Amino acid sequence: MQQIAATDCRVDEVPITSPPLATVGKIVGKITERIDAITRIPPEYRRTDPPVPRSVKIELTARCDFNCFFCATAKRLRTKADMDWSFFRRVVREMRDEGVEELGLFYLGESLLCDWLADAIRYAKAECGYPYVFLTTNGRLATPQRVGELMAAGLDSLKFSFNNADAKQFHEVTGVKASDFYRVVENIKSARTVRDGGGYHCGLYSSSIRYDGEQLTRMKRAVDEILPFVDEHYWLPLYGQAGLTSGAAGTVPTAGNPGRLGALRRPVPCWSIFTEGHITYDARLSACCFDHDGRFSMGDLTEQPFLEAWHSEPFQTLRRAHLEENLCGTACQRCIAYE
Repeated sequence: MQQIAATDCRVDEVPITSPPLATVGKIVGKITERIDAITRIPPEYRRTDPPVPRSVKIELTARCDFNCFFCATAKRLRTKADMDWSFFRRVVREMRDEGVEELGLFYLGESLLCDWLADAIRYAKAECGYPYVFLTTNGRLATPQRVGELMAAGLDSLKFSFNNADAKQFHEVTGVKASDFYRVVENIKSARTVRDGGGYHCGLYSSSIRYDGEQLTRMKRAVDEILPFVDEHYWLPLYGQAGLTSGAAGTVPTAGNPGRLGALRRPVPCWSIFTEGHITYDARLSACCFDHDGRFSMGDLTEQPFLEAWHSEPFQTLRRAHLEENLCGTACQRCIAYE
């Protein structure tokens, strides 16, 4: 992991080396190509009032069944609740009408805790016509029956966040009983059986945080077990989550959100505020991938349309700071200028 210093709140170019990307099995569609398309800021988006984002993540629930040290969800910095179904339907329809193409039915919580997840997928696909609906899960609740329901509803992509090398570490990191590590592994394997047996088009993917030393060796062994059951696996740096988990458990995170290893982006300007929308369960449009404490709220979507909030004065002010590469005094300063 690398740490980026910014004593004057400006970020200089830092050379980045990345491991090779691992791909296996039948590739339904490369998730990394979609990720890279979002984390790359095209010229037409490098402005304070960019076009409507191609991709939006929406938080069906802020609840999570894990308490990982590297995720600020465990800090309980905000209320944990579910999104209102009527609001979901309205804003999802509105965004599609504005031109949003990719809808992620997750944000900071674990969406499989939401009882109406399959209904949300079905509504986005059948009623609103989203070309691509995707989901990331920690895998614990992704039972074959549940996965089958999601795929039947039209899910295009299911990604498992697989970040622990064994049962002991799983318990230590997540706070969940150790035996559930094997449950996650079996759920990943079963998802492939469900997908192939049902003839569903849903891509199956996994990602893992890449550490150094012995942990990397152990993680590679664990990843090897699930590789035959996913279409693609990729590695991620350890994010500092807007500075909230910087240095947790003695780790050194990467500044900002530079994307995935293999195609890392400079942390400033941050792609997240230009090319992807983020909606919290309580109807706030956030400027950050890691808005665990609400300081990145750019608008209340119960009071204003999505596009109006996307072009709001606070959002444009923040984007201007990123374009000038000077984040002093902004909500993003803590994420970039680690002390």
